[in-house]
Amino acid sequence: MDNRPVAVITGATNGLGRLAALDLAQRGFHLGIVARSQAKVDDLRQEIGQSAPGTSVEAFIADLTSLRDVRRAGKEIEARYERIAVLVNNAGLHAFSQRVTADGFAEMTAVNYLAPWVLTTTLRDKLVASAPARVVNVASEASRHAGTIDPAHDITATTEYNRRESAALYGRSKLMDIMFTQEFGRRLAGTGVTVNCCDPGFNTSGLGRELPMAGLLERILKTLRVGDPRHGAGIIVRLATDPAFAETTGGYFSVKDAKPLVCPEPGRGKEIQAELWDTTATLLDGILSSAE
Repeated sequence: MDNRPVAVITGATNGLGRLAALDLAQRGFHLGIVARSQAKVDDLRQEIGQSAPGTSVEAFIADLTSLRDVRRAGKEIEARYERIAVLVNNAGLHAFSQRVTADGFAEMTAVNYLAPWVLTTTLRDKLVASAPARVVNVASEASRHAGTIDPAHDITATTEYNRRESAALYGRSKLMDIMFTQEFGRRLAGTGVTVNCCDPGFNTSGLGRELPMAGLLERILKTLRVGDPRHGAGIIVRLATDPAFAETTGGYFSVKDAKPLVCPEPGRGKEIQAELWDTTATLLDGILSSAE
């Protein structure tokens, strides 16, 4: 491998992640793609080969609903690359009914919050050794609708819910992403690793694909030029590459001109963010130690 910087990205085989991956490739990054489907990575590799010839695209196959699988993939990435310049946690899920993972967590919580937490903490030492390096987490404006946050309860909750109730739960998983970002930023202060997150805005990116007639709605919105995912991908890439953010950490930024946002209540305080971190670490210790 040559001296091109490495960007690791989840959820890169479609939607915002695909556009961000294409942009990063065109900017000279080698790409490490964490994905569930080898075939989809192969399709992405072919597309990148046409737009950014010479780009290395490597697949790390993992099921993000399995935290053991995420840890395994993280270890493989750590061993594969001497340095990692950028880690983008982009993969996300809005589930409209409850599904429980093999680890016993709600699937939406596992994919949206726990998987990024596990991947990022697994790669922590590699990122620090690679400094300057950046972590970008994709959050959501839906975090404003979380309502409440009780780390011990919310991480482990697997109660049934309906489509209407799913919005608050999705928002809570994204609120936890913002809280995780800001706490990790504090924990990495002085290391040369920055951790920021963004609200990518409304995008026709397939996130609501479980809704009836989702495909038709997406085609209509694209025709009307509503929810252009290029805008959402743009803020991701900007946080990952723009020199203006080289020393900014613990931030939450809007798709609209990278305007700084505040973490929504009730997840804004340092104490509750530290509580979320510590609770997560304790809950996952048994699961992840058995994967060693």
